[in-house]
Amino acid sequence: MAAANAPISMKEVLTLPSIGINPQHITFTNVTMESDKYICVRETTPQNSVVIIDMNMPMQPLRRPITADSALMNPNTRILALKAQLPGTTQDHLQIFNIELKAKIKSHQMPEQVVFWKWISPKMLGIVTQTAVYHWSMEGDSEPVKMFDRTANLANNQIINYKCDPSEKWLVLIGITPGSAERPQLVKGNMQLFSVDQQRSQALEAHAASFAQFKVPGNENPSILISFATKSLNAGQVTSKLHVIELGAQPGRPAFTKKQADLFFPPDFADDFPVAMQISHKYSLIYVITKLGLLFVYDLETAAAVYRNRISPDPIFLTAEASSVGGFYAINRRGQVLLATVNEATIVPFVSGQLNNLELAVNLAKRGNLPGAENLVVQRFQELFSQTKYKEAAELAAESPQGLLRTPDTVAKFQSVPVQAGQTPPLLQYFGTLLTRGKLNAFESLELSRLVVNQNKKNLLENWLAEDKLECSEELGDLVKTVDNDLALKIYIKARATPKVVAAFAERREFDKILIYSKQVGYTPDYLFLLQTILRTDPQGAVNFALMMSQMEGGCPVDYNTITDLFLQRNLIREATAFLLDVLKPNLPEHGYLQTKVLEINLVTFPNVADAILANGMFSHYDRPRIAQLCEKAGLYMRALQHYTELPDIKRVIVNTHAIEPQSLVEFFGTLSREWALECMKDLLLVNLRGNLQIIVQTAKEYCEQLGVDACIKLFEQFKSYEGLYFFLGSYLSSSEDPDIHFKYIEAAAKTGQIKEVERVTRESNFYDAEKTKNFLMEAKLPDARPLINVCDRFGFVPDLTHYLYTNNMLRYIEGYVQKVNPGNAPLVVGQLLDDECPEDFIKGLILSVRSLLPVEPLVEECEKRNRLRLLTQFLEHLVSEGSQDVHVHNALGKIIIDSNNNPEHFLTTNPYYDSRVVGKYCEKRDPTLAVVAYRRGQCDDELINVTNKNSLFKLQARYVVERMDADLWEKVLNPENSFRRQLIDQVVSTALPESKSPEQVSAAVKAFMTADLPHELIELLEKIVLQNSAFSGNFNLQNLLILTAIKADPSRVMDYINRLDNFDGPAVGEVAVEAQLYEEAFAIFKKFNLNVQAVNVLLDNIRSIERAVEFAFRVEEDAVWSQVAKAQLREGLVSDAIESFIRADDSTQFLEVIRAAEDVDVYHDLVRYLLMVRQKVKEPKVDSELIYAYAKIDRLGDIEEFILMPNVANLQSVGDRLYDDTLYEAAKIIYAFISNWAKLAVTLVKLKQFQGAVDAARKANSAKTWKEVCFACVDAEEFRLAQICGLNIIVQVDDLEEVSEYYQNRGYFNELISLMESGLGLERAHMGIFTELGVLYARYRYEKLMEHIKLFSTRLNIPKLIRACDEQQHWEELTYLYILYDEFDNAATTIMNHSPEAWDHMQFKDVAVKVANVELYYKAVHFYLQEHPDLINDLLNVLALRVDHTRVVDIMRKAGHLLLVKPYMVAVQSNNVSAVNEALNEIYVEEEDYERLRESIDMHDNFDQIGLAQKIEKHELLEMRRVAAYIYKKAGRWKQSIALSKKDNLYKDAMETASQSGDRELAEELLVYFIEQGKKECFASCLFVCYDLIRADVALELAWINNMVDFAFPYLLQFIREYTGKVDELVKDKIEQQNEVKTKEKEEKDVLAQQNMYAQLLPLALPAPPMPGMGGSSSMGGGFAPPPPMGAMGMPPMPPFGMPPMGSY
Repeated sequence: MAAANAPISMKEVLTLPSIGINPQHITFTNVTMESDKYICVRETTPQNSVVIIDMNMPMQPLRRPITADSALMNPNTRILALKAQLPGTTQDHLQIFNIELKAKIKSHQMPEQVVFWKWISPKMLGIVTQTAVYHWSMEGDSEPVKMFDRTANLANNQIINYKCDPSEKWLVLIGITPGSAERPQLVKGNMQLFSVDQQRSQALEAHAASFAQFKVPGNENPSILISFATKSLNAGQVTSKLHVIELGAQPGRPAFTKKQADLFFPPDFADDFPVAMQISHKYSLIYVITKLGLLFVYDLETAAAVYRNRISPDPIFLTAEASSVGGFYAINRRGQVLLATVNEATIVPFVSGQLNNLELAVNLAKRGNLPGAENLVVQRFQELFSQTKYKEAAELAAESPQGLLRTPDTVAKFQSVPVQAGQTPPLLQYFGTLLTRGKLNAFESLELSRLVVNQNKKNLLENWLAEDKLECSEELGDLVKTVDNDLALKIYIKARATPKVVAAFAERREFDKILIYSKQVGYTPDYLFLLQTILRTDPQGAVNFALMMSQMEGGCPVDYNTITDLFLQRNLIREATAFLLDVLKPNLPEHGYLQTKVLEINLVTFPNVADAILANGMFSHYDRPRIAQLCEKAGLYMRALQHYTELPDIKRVIVNTHAIEPQSLVEFFGTLSREWALECMKDLLLVNLRGNLQIIVQTAKEYCEQLGVDACIKLFEQFKSYEGLYFFLGSYLSSSEDPDIHFKYIEAAAKTGQIKEVERVTRESNFYDAEKTKNFLMEAKLPDARPLINVCDRFGFVPDLTHYLYTNNMLRYIEGYVQKVNPGNAPLVVGQLLDDECPEDFIKGLILSVRSLLPVEPLVEECEKRNRLRLLTQFLEHLVSEGSQDVHVHNALGKIIIDSNNNPEHFLTTNPYYDSRVVGKYCEKRDPTLAVVAYRRGQCDDELINVTNKNSLFKLQARYVVERMDADLWEKVLNPENSFRRQLIDQVVSTALPESKSPEQVSAAVKAFMTADLPHELIELLEKIVLQNSAFSGNFNLQNLLILTAIKADPSRVMDYINRLDNFDGPAVGEVAVEAQLYEEAFAIFKKFNLNVQAVNVLLDNIRSIERAVEFAFRVEEDAVWSQVAKAQLREGLVSDAIESFIRADDSTQFLEVIRAAEDVDVYHDLVRYLLMVRQKVKEPKVDSELIYAYAKIDRLGDIEEFILMPNVANLQSVGDRLYDDTLYEAAKIIYAFISNWAKLAVTLVKLKQFQGAVDAARKANSAKTWKEVCFACVDAEEFRLAQICGLNIIVQVDDLEEVSEYYQNRGYFNELISLMESGLGLERAHMGIFTELGVLYARYRYEKLMEHIKLFSTRLNIPKLIRACDEQQHWEELTYLYILYDEFDNAATTIMNHSPEAWDHMQFKDVAVKVANVELYYKAVHFYLQEHPDLINDLLNVLALRVDHTRVVDIMRKAGHLLLVKPYMVAVQSNNVSAVNEALNEIYVEEEDYERLRESIDMHDNFDQIGLAQKIEKHELLEMRRVAAYIYKKAGRWKQSIALSKKDNLYKDAMETASQSGDRELAEELLVYFIEQGKKECFASCLFVCYDLIRADVALELAWINNMVDFAFPYLLQFIREYTGKVDELVKDKIEQQNEVKTKEKEEKDVLAQQNMYAQLLPLALPAPPMPGMGGSSSMGGGFAPPPPMGAMGMPPMPPFGMPPMGSY
């Protein structure tokens, strides 16, 4: 069956490899498809990721780096469920993730492993473990809920599916397991069905199952059905069944009858089994899909078989329902995503024709609204109607596919049925059935509504419309309008009868809804007429309507001016204004006229409205001069000013200040230019200076920056308005920094009597000219001096102020300034008063009045400058008596005492408050000794040093420096740059230090001498103190200092001091002597103090005399000394001597250095003695280890065995390794054997060539590394038996296998290696690597065993690796076999074709060819067979027929010149109607002169160049070929050419048939003429009958009469007359029937009243009575048109539908 005619169509939606999915990931565990929306693929290479494929855009997959064991996309939304096993456990972690929000929704950790899971609904996951089944809701925080435990029949099953019914009350779990022992390849299926309500399970055998809902006739509630497919083996017989049963049958309701059907598997699919089942809810079809790609289609209701076909050559492992199209998706192992859908155009004809199941065909058509069953439905309807089964007929009509029977004819048919008394009219039954099934069409709605309206049952209409049972139309609205306008409006709106809707809204005065509705439906009503209509009754409504029109998209349909005029014509000024204000809001230039218009009408009638409009500022495009004039006339002077643009007009209007708001006028000035504004301000001042001054001042304040401050000031000064100037500058002052502005403000304030403001500004302002202001205020002689005081106090004019106030006799202001304003300036006031010769009493009183507030220092300075310091004596003494400690008070008092010479020494020594520097400075010129006293008291070092140097007071200076003990002072006086240093040193040595009894003073002096680097002077000083009997002769520190100084300055004295002094720090001084390289002195010091170790160190490290050191060591006999000597000997390389010294010292601390040195010089005998001594003191692994090594070096193996048996702490492992590294294998062997280190022992034995022992040790070690070392050594020694023993223990480790193989091969031991690998095959731990490596070795060295090896162990080979080996070694047959095993069919096919002598096998190649993915290989295979196996090419092409492009194949064969070779193939595929195939076959048929096949080809397959073929064969020598050419011309519509060709070959019958079929009257009449010309009278008569419909009777009669052939034309004339007579008779008959129908109407009207009573018993959804006369009509008038009159009335016989009737009756 051609694919186009199949009831189920298959198409490839996409292939997963084409979007980057690796074929190895296309498996049941990696690919999931939960619905027809998404496919989810889990990839593990090259990295872990999850690929999400949206079926709406499959070529744009979403790839996310996610590691998981399983991934499921939600059936509806972009939500991903992930499962991953927790490492080291059998628990699984589940997570639900929202991809769009990139957020985790919820997660859960299952306590046991999840073996299968699936989305059973968009909100629910089904989870299957080894023991139970859980449901996990996506919503909330709920955890998985256990639903039921798995039954025993599902134990050890692979779970392949889990489903639930829509109500989630029935659950089914499906698993598969290997078949029985007698037929294991037939997989067994098991099913567990669970009822949630009953909490019970039932175990069944089934491979696939699915739930469905089905409505059983007579049962309002749908039934839950389960369908399941089984294939089982019973008593050696395979039984395949499909079962459909109802679950939970409803008591008292009709139940679904259990159905079952056979599943027929072809012989080639004997072991195939169902893997999936999908149910199309759209068509109620069951799809059963098997593993090997078979599809079974069954009807759900009857379980009748519909279709079976193979849909995929590759195994199918996954399916999903395609609910929107009523089909399903399937994914096979090749990665094809296939979509199976119902072929709506062919399935019904297929079922009715091929299956001959008419009932099923009708049910399918009704169920799915499918075409193809029209004749059956109509026939069935007529049968029911004729049997008066009106209810069944009504149901059939209601369910008829594509509304086939829901026509006016059907309604008329039911209307025509007579109503039986006491029975429901059939028409009502029909309409009632339609209402229960769905919505009525337009005609049905109209007819039903007509009945209801006649019965005045409007509520029924309302109910049906609310339930959307009626299809609304304009005619229905017109009908309902007669009884209900509101209901009619609803119908008009639903029917989109726009003019009727607008008219209805207008009648209801809902004009706003007109605009909304018109916009929605795109209708344009007469808006102007509607507006005029509204204006008559509702002006405000008209405004609203006009505004709504203005807001319409595309602009207002009526001009704004026209609308305005309509309002003004009725004097509706307010309404016109409201409309214009709203529509003119955008303020567009084109609306300037309307803006002017609205302002004009309001300025004339309602000025206040116009003022408000102008105040709003919404217009800017009106006629401003015109509006300005109207505003001036209306008294709106401010608006006039805003609109005038000429200065004279503005000056004329602006003087009306009495009618203008001041603030508005001020704002107006801001709109004028500077010059115009100043002109207007002048006019206002000229007209009324006093009245307009405030406005001018306010204007100047607001716009001083625009007008210019100077211009404003000049304006006020021009009119001498200091008051205006004062107010203007007062507002500007705070923001100005101009000194002139501030001065003018002070001046204006002073002249207007604003003394307080003058005082404030002078006090607060920082910007006026102080000098200028001071002079102005002095000249102004204001009665209040505070402004002047402020200026002078702030800017330093206190003397001028004092002089002004004193000369003007304003003494109280002087007192007030000093006492209250600024006492700090009192000294300046006092100074100026002294200069003005003010009486002392006033000054003293002024000073005393201030007292403590008076700053003493400047006061003293002022008095001291004028030599009037005594004036302050009383004031100072008064302060002292009050307890003042102010330094300036006491300084001044001291100066007065010094000048009066009133016992100054007492004051200088006892007063603690004066400043020594100030007073001392004052005393320097008067008495230097008093200055020294003052400076000593204040420790003024620099001042004291200067005054003593200046006056040669060095003794006082020396005493002060010694007493101070200050290092910085000492540094200063001992500085070489000090010219007086020598005099000071002499006084210190001779006087100051001998007088001192303080050790600290002496120490400070000594340190100062040392710091100043004066060693000789220091030695001189110290000898006097230490060596000459003084108080400090035995001082420890001074003795140390003397020796140290001598070491530094005079080393020759050091030895003498060492011998003379005893109380010094020997160790410290000795170290200093060593540092100073005085080694003999240091040795003497250490020896004197019995510091023997330090002494010997000096001999060893400094004097470098080991002989003296050894001698010294023998003398003192101390271990520490011998230890130091030993270390020195060790450093010098005297190892034996050093070991002897260490033994004398009994020192074991340096054993590491001794060991290292002994090893370097190879003195192991001495080292053994030393280590035996050390072992007695310490327990160190290093010591014992080195002792063993030393024994080994001197070949004392017995001592080693004895030592290791004794207690020891030696690190035997490291010792053994060291011995091994130094090739001391015998000693190492002893150690390794003792510590049981078999690995190292084995290697050691290998070195000793003891291979058997090495193998034994390696067996005990059982280490891969050891085995390899021993193995490789045995191979090198050609001990292959032992090597094989080792090798068998190595090759079981995958990682080491390749290394062993390479080692053997690199040395050429191929046979031994193969023997090793063959032995390894039988190992329990044999792995894939061994089998693979042996295969590689066979490929390289023993080709004859390779194929057998591959076939025996194909499942245990690493095929890619072996493929590479076979490719390298060119074993093509084996390579092909491996490619097929690995499902790399493309490579297999390529290898076969490239190396056909070895690899080609026809049956094998056919199997491979159908599985390749690269389409180009198909055509390469065609070339290959054409070249090498042309006899089998048709067999190959038949296999590839569904995959190749037939056009391309034909082109290949045509180019090769072997078209005839593939004729069988082309015949087989010609059903596809491919142009190239058709043309090639036609060429062959022409060449073979097979005209019958050629004609058949032309008839059945029209896709070819028809004209070209006709032209090619029209001159063929064979008549039948030329006849075919004429036939082609006829089919192509080239009637003339066909007829000409037929006439040429005397094929008159063909010519006549062609002329008849052409429908061309001219051609037919020309053919008649031709026959007359040729004298073919019989042909002439035949042509009249054949072309009966084309030839005109008058032409035929004329030609016959002229050519004397009337006899031959007479039969034609008789038939013609009979036909037309019948037509007239029919017309007359129809006319009579029409008249009779008119007469019957009156009778029908009388019958209506009699039938009305029966409708009172109808239910609410029942129907009203039949139509009244004139409303419906009988069946003959139901269409509204009278039928044509019968043709019989004209006396002509009726014309048969086709051809001419037999002529026998005539």
